[in-house]
Amino acid sequence: MSQRVALVTGSNKGIGFAIVRALCKQLDNGIVYLTARNEERGKEAVARLNQEGLQPKFHQLDVTDRDSVRKLRDFLKETHGGLDILVNNAGISFKGNATEPFGVQATVTMATNFTALLEANRMLVPLIRPHGRIVNLGSFTARLYAFEKMSKELQTRFQAVKTEQDVENLMREFVELANAGNHGSKGWPNSAYATTKMGVVALTKVQAADIAKDNTKEDVLMICCCPGYVATDMSSHKGHLTIDQGAETPVFSALLPPGSEQFQGKMFSEKKLYEFW
Repeated sequence: MSQRVALVTGSNKGIGFAIVRALCKQLDNGIVYLTARNEERGKEAVARLNQEGLQPKFHQLDVTDRDSVRKLRDFLKETHGGLDILVNNAGISFKGNATEPFGVQATVTMATNFTALLEANRMLVPLIRPHGRIVNLGSFTARLYAFEKMSKELQTRFQAVKTEQDVENLMREFVELANAGNHGSKGWPNSAYATTKMGVVALTKVQAADIAKDNTKEDVLMICCCPGYVATDMSSHKGHLTIDQGAETPVFSALLPPGSEQFQGKMFSEKKLYEFW
C-alpha cells in the first residue's frame, strides 16, 4: 500500500498541533504535514515533535493567501500525486474584551474561518484520492450561539442550502449587515465566531453532497466535527480539555474506516454523531 499523506492547516500550536501529533502516531505508513503561516514557528513545532520521536514534515501555508494555498496544492501534486487526509483546523476568534467594532470582527473572522476554508477545499479536494477524508473543524457554538439565536426565517434558509453559493450568500449577508450595524434587527446572532462556524457546518453539508455524486471520489468523506471546549490561546486557556483531548474527535473523523459512507456530511462531537439539523 502506498503511503497515505495527511495535512493539517494551522497546526503549529493548539488543537492543530495535537492533531498532527496524533496522526503521526496513528496513521500507518503515513506522511503528516504540519503547516503554519510563519515558517519559523512551524519548524519549531516540527522540532518539538521530533523530540518526541515523531517525524512530521513542514510546509508553509497561510489559508487566507490564495497563492500560498496554490503553492501547497502544486507541491502535493508534484511530490505525492495527491492527498489522502485534509484537516481544516485553521481558525481565529476575537476575545470577549476585543475593542474592534463588530463589523470588523465579523469581516476578519469570516475571512479565515469560512472563506479561506471554502477556497482551500476548492483547491485541495480535487487532490483527495479514493478513501480519503476531509475534516472541517466546526464548533458547538455554531448551534448554541448561532443557529439557536437566529430568526426562524434564517434557520429555514440554512436548512435549505443546496450549493456553495447558497452558503456564501448567507455568510456575505451576515458580514454586510454586521458592518451596517443592523445584523441583530435582521435576525442574525451576535457572535461572529459562532456564525462563521455555522457557515462551516452548512458548507460541509453541501460539499459532501457534491463529493458523494463524484464517481472519481470513491469512499471519500467530508465530515464536520467539534473538538470540544479546549484550553488554547483562542479560549484564553479556559477550556476544560487538553489539546490532545481536543484532537481526539478530529483524528477519529480523519481515520474513519471504509464503509462509513453514512457519515458523509455529518458532524461528530466526542466521537459520536452530533445531530445538528
